[in-house]
Amino acid sequence: MPVLLPTSRARNRTSPTRSEKAAHHAVVIAGGGPTGLMLAAELALARCDVAVVERRASQELTGTRAGGLHARSIEILDQRGVADRFLREGKITQLAGFAWTRLDIGDLPTRHPYGLALRQSQIERILADWVEELGTPIYRGDEVTGLVQDETGVDVMLASGKTLRADYLVGCDGGRSRVRKAARIDFAGTDPTLSNLMAEVEMREAPQWGLRHDATGFHGLSKTEAGRILVVITEATRDRSGEACLRDLGEALIAVYGTDFGVHNPSWISRFTDAARQAVTYRKGRVLLAGDAAHIHHPVGGQGLNTGLQDAVNLGWKLAQVVKGISPGSLLDSYHAERHPVAAQVLRNTRAQIALLRRNDDGRNAAREVLSELLAMEEPRKRYGAIMSGLDISYDLGGGHPLLGRRMPDLALTVARRSVRLFTLLHEARGVLLDFGGHFGRDISPWADRVTHIDAAYDGAWELPSIGAVAAPTAVLVRPDGHVAWVGDERAGGLLESLTTWFGAA
Repeated sequence: MPVLLPTSRARNRTSPTRSEKAAHHAVVIAGGGPTGLMLAAELALARCDVAVVERRASQELTGTRAGGLHARSIEILDQRGVADRFLREGKITQLAGFAWTRLDIGDLPTRHPYGLALRQSQIERILADWVEELGTPIYRGDEVTGLVQDETGVDVMLASGKTLRADYLVGCDGGRSRVRKAARIDFAGTDPTLSNLMAEVEMREAPQWGLRHDATGFHGLSKTEAGRILVVITEATRDRSGEACLRDLGEALIAVYGTDFGVHNPSWISRFTDAARQAVTYRKGRVLLAGDAAHIHHPVGGQGLNTGLQDAVNLGWKLAQVVKGISPGSLLDSYHAERHPVAAQVLRNTRAQIALLRRNDDGRNAAREVLSELLAMEEPRKRYGAIMSGLDISYDLGGGHPLLGRRMPDLALTVARRSVRLFTLLHEARGVLLDFGGHFGRDISPWADRVTHIDAAYDGAWELPSIGAVAAPTAVLVRPDGHVAWVGDERAGGLLESLTTWFGAA
């Protein structure tokens, strides 16, 4: 039976009974993985009535899955004031890479010029604790099996037989998303060309540590923090599918190493491929998709979980404004317009990496060597370091200042004679208008409940990853997701139009 965790924080609305909460929510999120939890937190910060439906009875996760957070993901967690929770448990490392070429981003302009090695199980636990603090109910031990939407909402059918009513439903339920299938959203892309097994095991014989590359594919044996053995191996055939077993793993080891090293006692075994697919639309009426439900690809480069977190932060504030009647439903179209190209680029670079790593032959060896030489050069290293860490993401908001559409740097501002980090101004997931001239003179009081107007001083350099130094603006409008919506200078207009576009009518 599903378990409904009680709400622990008061909301600015009449408190309904438990049965009423189970019957209707403004937003229902299918899936309580990293993307679903991040979206739930974003909506809760906006005081939106949101609930999560998660098939697992607890947040416990078997297996390694994703292994870290990239720089931009750490930034967005810092924007919400929770990055330290993750940094305390992870290991700071240079995580970015391309086709096994490590990309040092230590000199890129960010407070977090690194990645964080942290297991998905830990990431999910920290996110779930935060979501619980924010008072978001989670229906555990249940899952979405179907939906029917109309002009006013969505009826969400659960495996338990219960039906929830939602204004909007967001599918964060993975690559085999039932929400996506029920909404009849096409999942276009390419079929797999290889199959990998990953497992955490014990071995009776000493294994051959390190990476190996051969005609079958790429393989690796390494030691985990707990002293067990992590296996990543390419299977000789793609004939098998579905859940992997110890026999599959043993046969794959013998095919590559000539022995299975006495493999036994697996904690978990998983199979994944290089299938690359993307939903043709991230929105269909009142149904939206995020994370793996919207895009899948090979895990090389570790971009999947991070792309999902960033989907959630782009969508959350927009969905909250639409649900609360602040903005029209058309604002949600910008979610697809902005995030679909980002995931398309991720699919592109993972396909390129797998093409280079797929087999060990003279041609691919030469290509990898040439690529490594290129990525060792300063500008290509910075460019691809920014791409692989998510720091280069830019939404097309029209021409103008290079800041427009890009993530706002975490500047050390002076506000009312106090030193203030810019990201602290985004903790409540509100928009921020920064006036660096002190004489901007525009009245934005009609948006005061959505946008904070701050007179600030900053006399340092303005520098962006992949771009370099840019001219200092006189004013900047920053969206809740940390991206710049409008840039002012002595001649700039358009502020009121931008406020209306992103934060609703005055």
